Amino acid sequence: MRVGVLTGGGDCPGLNAVIRGIVRKGVTAYGYDFVGFRDGWRGPLEGLTRPLGIADVRGILPRGGTILGTSRTNPYQVEGGVQRLVAHLDQLGLDALVAIGGEDTLGVATRLHAQGVPVVGVPKTIDNDLSGTDYTFGFDTAVNIAMEAIDRLHTTAESHHRTLVVEVMGRHAGWIALHAGLAGGANVILLPEREFDVELVAGYVEKRFQFEYAPIVVVAEGARPLAGQMLVVNSETDAFGHVRLGGIGQWLAGELESRTGKEARTVVLGHIQRGGTPTAFDRVLATRFGLHAIDAVQAGAYGTMVALRGTDIVRVPLAEGTGALKTVPLERYAEAEVFFGS
Repeated sequence: MRVGVLTGGGDCPGLNAVIRGIVRKGVTAYGYDFVGFRDGWRGPLEGLTRPLGIADVRGILPRGGTILGTSRTNPYQVEGGVQRLVAHLDQLGLDALVAIGGEDTLGVATRLHAQGVPVVGVPKTIDNDLSGTDYTFGFDTAVNIAMEAIDRLHTTAESHHRTLVVEVMGRHAGWIALHAGLAGGANVILLPEREFDVELVAGYVEKRFQFEYAPIVVVAEGARPLAGQMLVVNSETDAFGHVRLGGIGQWLAGELESRTGKEARTVVLGHIQRGGTPTAFDRVLATRFGLHAIDAVQAGAYGTMVALRGTDIVRVPLAEGTGALKTVPLERYAEAEVFFGS
C-alpha cells in the first residue's frame, strides 16, 4: 500500500513524533510506502510532496514543529479544489491518507471521507478542545510552557508590587488557562466559557495585595467581559472563517490599573506556547497515536480518528471528534475559583 501523510492547521509539539510512529510501524510491520504532503491540505491540492521513509524520520522525535510544514488551506474554499485534490491522490497511486490536525483539518477529512476518500485522522491541538479524545498532544507542552512563565512572573510581580496579566491561547476553550493557572498558582483565571465581571476581578486583585502578595491574572485570548465581545486584532478571516484574536490581556491590565490604582503589566505568551520540544507526555501520546493510526489504515478503518480514552488508544468516527468543541465544564472552573483572590 501507498499512504499519504499531512499535518494541517496550527503547528504544535509532538507532530513529528506522530509522523515518526506512522512511518516506522508502517514500513517495518506492514511494508507500506509513504508520501509526505507539504503544508497541510495545500500539499494534495497542489501536488506538493516530499519523501517520507525511515531515514527521513530519524532524529525527529524531540523536534517541535513539523517536518512536513503546515497551513490553514481549505480545499473546499478553492474553486474546483476537491476535484484537484482527489486527482492528485489518484495520480500518486495512494491507497489511503492520514490527516493530522485539529477541528478544521479533521473537518475537511470528514467531508472527504464522505466523498469516498480513504482517510484516517489523528487529533492535534494545543487547545485540547477536540471532542472524542480525553487529551490531544501538544496541550501538555503548552501548559508546561505557560506554567513556567507564570512561575517566573510571580517573583518579578512581587518585587515591583504590580499586577501581571498573562494572556494565553484559547479561542473558544480555556483548557490551557485553567491548567496553567492552577499549576502556576494564579490568583484569577478567566476563560472563554464564562464572561467575567471586571469589578469582581479588580476585587480579587485588591484582596491579594492586602496579603502583601502581587496578583497574577491568567486570561485566555477568547475571554470576554460581561456583555462584551472577544477582542479582534484583524477582522479578516482565514480559510476556515477564524478571525485573529488578541488584546484582551492589555485591555484588562488597563482596566485593573485604573480600578485598583496599582500598576499592571501584560505578558502575551502567544506562539511561544506552540514552539520548542514536546514534553515526555506529548512524545509518548503522539507516538502512540501514530502507531495506532497506521493500524487503523491496515484494518481499513477509514473515516475514523484515533483517540485517548483513559489510558487506551481507541478509534472513534471522525464526525464524533469534530462535531462539537470540548469546552471547560463550569464545575471544573468552580474548582479553580476556590483560589481566586487568596
